[in-house]
Amino acid sequence: MEMVTTLVNERPVVIFSKSSCCMSFTIKTLICSFGANPTVYELDQMSNGQYIERALLQIGCQPSVPAVFIGQKLVGGANQIMSLNLQNELGPQLVRAGAIWIWKKK
Repeated sequence: MEMVTTLVNERPVVIFSKSSCCMSFTIKTLICSFGANPTVYELDQMSNGQYIERALLQIGCQPSVPAVFIGQKLVGGANQIMSLNLQNELGPQLVRAGAIWIWKKK
């Protein structure tokens, strides 16, 4: 858990992903479409990726990827991010975290 905390501190948006996961790709694309520049950790390309994945599972990420942290807080996976987007809440969260400066409701 300490490793996850260390990786998400001081960054407005962090996504734990796997390079082969289509949902991870979709979530990264969605967040980038707001103008945010998330820090992305591809667990399948990291030497300690399995360790981090176990830690994500322990804190409640089911499945383990994508796991999205906004403002150093776990928001959740693909379902939670898509729900926030549909409720027009993703943009305001990105603004509050400092990931983007302005957001205009579409």
